[in-house]
Amino acid sequence: MSSEVREVTELITPGPAEALSGLLGVEGTPFVEMPLLFHWVYLLDRPPTVALGPDGHQAVGGMPVPPGPGLRRMFAGGRAWRHGALRIGAEATRRTWQASSAVKEGRTGPLRFVTVRTEISQGGQVVVSEEQDLVYREPGVAGEAPAPAGAVVAGDGDWVVEVDPVLLFRYSALTYNAHRIHYDRDYARSEGYPGLLVHGPLQALLMAELARRSGVPASEYSYRLVSPLYDDQGLVVSAVPDGDAVRVSCRDAAGRVTATGVIA
Repeated sequence: MSSEVREVTELITPGPAEALSGLLGVEGTPFVEMPLLFHWVYLLDRPPTVALGPDGHQAVGGMPVPPGPGLRRMFAGGRAWRHGALRIGAEATRRTWQASSAVKEGRTGPLRFVTVRTEISQGGQVVVSEEQDLVYREPGVAGEAPAPAGAVVAGDGDWVVEVDPVLLFRYSALTYNAHRIHYDRDYARSEGYPGLLVHGPLQALLMAELARRSGVPASEYSYRLVSPLYDDQGLVVSAVPDGDAVRVSCRDAAGRVTATGVIA
C-alpha cells in the first residue's frame, strides 16, 4: 500500500458539468449541486505530454503508480458515497491515495489489482468519497470478439445510447483520459482488442444518470464492469427498483451484460 497522497484544489465552475450534461443529454441544467459521479470531470490530474507512456496513460508520477512496466490497465469497478452537496461556485479539494493492492492468478496469467481511494472536501467537510478498482495484466492477451451487429431490443424504461467514436473521444477529452484504447482503433488492436473500448466509467455514469432520472436520491453506489464493450456493439442501460435500492446494468445489442451496479 502506498502512503503517498495526491492533493488537488480548484474552484468548481459550471462549465465541466454543463459539458458532461450535453454529452449525456441531461435536462434541467445548470445544477446547483452535482449529480452522482459528476465529480469525475473536476479536480483532474493533467500531466504533461512528456509524462505519458505509449498507451496514453501517465507513466511518470500519477496515482496509482503502475505496479510494473508494460502492463495493460483496465477499469474494474468501484464504489462511491455522497455525504453532502458538491456545490458550484466554491473551491473543493481532492485527496487521493492507493488504498490496497493484491496479485491474483487469472485465466491468462497474473492480475494485479489496485484500489485507489479518493475524498473530496468542500467547506471543511468531505462531500464525496470513492474507491476505484483497477486491474493490470500482461500484454498480448486477445480481446473478446464483438457480437454480430443487430437491432437493439430495449424494454420499457431502458435507455438506448448511441455509441460511436465521437462519443468516446468527447468523454475522453472531458475526463482528460488519454488512454488510446478508447479513440485509436489501430492501437486498440495492438493491445488485442477488436474495436474501441467503451469506458467503464462512462457506463457507470450512464447507469447513475438513468437512476437519477427515475427519481432515486442516490447517496451510495457500487458498480462493477463484467465484460468489455466495444463501440459497434450497441448499448442499452437499465434501472430496476429493488426495495429501497435500484439495480442498474448495461448490456449490448445481443443482450450480453457488460456492467452492473446497485444505487441506494
